[in-house]
Amino acid sequence: MLMKEYRICMPLTVEEYQIGQLYMISKHSHEQSERGEGVEVVQNQPYEDPEHGQGQFTEKRVYLNNKLPSWARAVVPKIFYVTEKAWNYYPYTITGMELCSFLPKFSIHIETKYEDNKGSNGNIFVGEPKEEETEVCFVDIAYDEIPERHYKDSEDLRYFKSEKTKRGVLKEGWIDSQEPIMCSYKLVTVKFEVWGLQTRVEQFVHKVIRDVLLLGHRQAFAWVDEWIDMTMEEVREYERATQEATNLKIGTFPPAISISETPLPSSTRGPNSAPTTPLSTEPPEFLAVPKDRPRKKSAPETLTLPDPGRRNSGFRLPSIFSWNSSPQPE
Repeated sequence: MLMKEYRICMPLTVEEYQIGQLYMISKHSHEQSERGEGVEVVQNQPYEDPEHGQGQFTEKRVYLNNKLPSWARAVVPKIFYVTEKAWNYYPYTITGMELCSFLPKFSIHIETKYEDNKGSNGNIFVGEPKEEETEVCFVDIAYDEIPERHYKDSEDLRYFKSEKTKRGVLKEGWIDSQEPIMCSYKLVTVKFEVWGLQTRVEQFVHKVIRDVLLLGHRQAFAWVDEWIDMTMEEVREYERATQEATNLKIGTFPPAISISETPLPSSTRGPNSAPTTPLSTEPPEFLAVPKDRPRKKSAPETLTLPDPGRRNSGFRLPSIFSWNSSPQPE
């Protein structure tokens, strides 16, 4: 298990970002989706939690086989998806991700809290299960490098200025002088309990998550003039229309989105503090050890050793014991 805490500041208020978050997630998901790849929305409906109150529950399928590195594509099916379930009790959210029916030992758990400060609250996750040596990673939406394929001049916050809010351009050191300012705190836990791959996969997943957080929060401010005047009703309608369009764009399955105005009963999810998705405890087939290994027909049943008295008689062991044969391709 590898846990990290990410802190991402933005030149917004927590109240403003409630709209901006919904707009950014919908537009970002649509932009990053294409046929057979991207984010399919399965459910999006109100939910009431006895501890956190009114919120919104979403379930998504993230198809990303072509976005995996070659070493990961070698061990996964050609088509698979990550199931993402999120409970949004803004300004507190819970997100859980698991590889559906493929690797039951893999999961991602993200807890998010928003505050109007510069990322200075070191005790925001007090009371939450947390490793003592959890690494804290500050993400600068203006000056941290993003993957080249995601770069757009219009989203470069070193040069962007909002016409409606008059915020920006973000100069170096902007976090110390910017008003207003808020911080998105994210406690991210990645588990991949497969011997020999655990460290490599967990580190890779954290790198991907950091890139996604950087790009998403960067876009939230770059698109501020598009959403700053929206009401909650207007952004929910935008969310509905965009999600349906994204499902059609992916095209892997018929649109399966379900948006309801009726809150889900609390019994539909697991413990109040964390999402759960039942998973099989059996190892995937490709990792299982065969119960019965058939004997190779070519193997000799017995081995007759040479008579010491005939040591120089020219006796040779069978060819299966020769180490000088040509190497086989891996």
